[in-house]
Amino acid sequence: MTTVQELRHHLGPQVLTDLADLARYSRDASRAVPAGLPAAVVTARSTDDVVAGVNWAARHQVQVSVRGAGTGLAGGAVAYVGGLVISLAGMNTITGIDPDNRLAQVQAGVVTADLDAAAAEYGLMYAPDPASYRQSTIGGNIATNAGGLRCVKYGVTSDSVAGLEVVLANGDVITTGARTRKNVAGYDLTSLFVGSEGTLGIVTGATLRLVPRPGGKAVTFRATFPTAASAGQAVAAIMGSSLVPDVMELMDRASVRIVEQFHPTGLSTEGAAILVGQFISPLSEADASVAAALCTKAGATAVEQADGDVLLEARRVSGKALDARGLRASCDVAVPISRLADMFVALERIGAANNVEIPSFAHAGDGNLHPSVVIADESPEAYAEAERILDLITDQAILLGGTISGEHGIGSLKVGALGKQLDPATLAAHRLIKSAFDPLGILTPGRAV
Repeated sequence: MTTVQELRHHLGPQVLTDLADLARYSRDASRAVPAGLPAAVVTARSTDDVVAGVNWAARHQVQVSVRGAGTGLAGGAVAYVGGLVISLAGMNTITGIDPDNRLAQVQAGVVTADLDAAAAEYGLMYAPDPASYRQSTIGGNIATNAGGLRCVKYGVTSDSVAGLEVVLANGDVITTGARTRKNVAGYDLTSLFVGSEGTLGIVTGATLRLVPRPGGKAVTFRATFPTAASAGQAVAAIMGSSLVPDVMELMDRASVRIVEQFHPTGLSTEGAAILVGQFISPLSEADASVAAALCTKAGATAVEQADGDVLLEARRVSGKALDARGLRASCDVAVPISRLADMFVALERIGAANNVEIPSFAHAGDGNLHPSVVIADESPEAYAEAERILDLITDQAILLGGTISGEHGIGSLKVGALGKQLDPATLAAHRLIKSAFDPLGILTPGRAV
């Protein structure tokens, strides 16, 4: 019996070995390219299936990659040559919603938007909303500590995780956290696993916190600025006030032009930056008016205000517009809110110095930017040049007191840059934790840390 036949003996048709299936499960949504195909894919339907896959991998010291919907942008789910892919997409059951305690119990493969829709039936909301929320899974969101448009008010994924079920590298299943608001029993293992990108264990289930769905009218404002610096000043003024926006997004001129070519919304392409914010509350009209006044004070040349989401449309399609534009390499960095304007100015400087277009948009309320480098062609040389410019962008974020990734994760694409942010002793501490949980080094090796 070959090793893969042994795995199929335990899991039957849930083990995929056809070349087409192996290729389909080998990539995620990033530009990372696998070096070859895995030996097999386990399409898990239960925690026991994951345990069986991990135990097999441990016996044969096979490298394991974990995959949800494959929407990751850091190359964390790319398959290892001759490795095992464990797909959690089939573990998509919402086990229960507890409205009294504002909790949801889910398997890792539940799609983010499906959970939010289920919570809405109880007047509740699952707050994290990454751009891929209609496809991405809870397990993937937890693995990268994903954010989204609403995190300016409600926080990132870690703020919504009360507890986890995790399969460790030795096949043990543990539970972390509690259903209570307060819990100081033992180490905070929940926080350790959130954002660990599959390197410490495989999250198979989660207890998640829900929040009341906001009441009142949704009111959106949109302001056009002559410079990125003035837009950044407006963001700092709004976030430094008593206002608490539900959404606060910033787009530069290049990204606005690409959006208007892809999906015309009537946006002016003359300004250097456009800031869009939304408030949802009984005081939303007054709050939006105050925010608009702060934008005008910061130098906005035009400010408009409207009910609902209409003014947000351009921002919501910006990712699709950039994808349609094609030939780009993107990254994810974050800086302190007070340095957001400096980062946009730096992006303009880097683009001009290297004769390249860098369309950028940002979750302005938390300083998280998504710059892209437009590539002339698909040659290896063009992509190498784009990577060099992305490195310059990453270096600039660190220089401004920021981070090399705000929400996409480190994965395989940024693992080489981790030493720019973390000193050697801190990196060593990370790797000590990794080795303690995964002494054989089979879970997502060579990534994240």
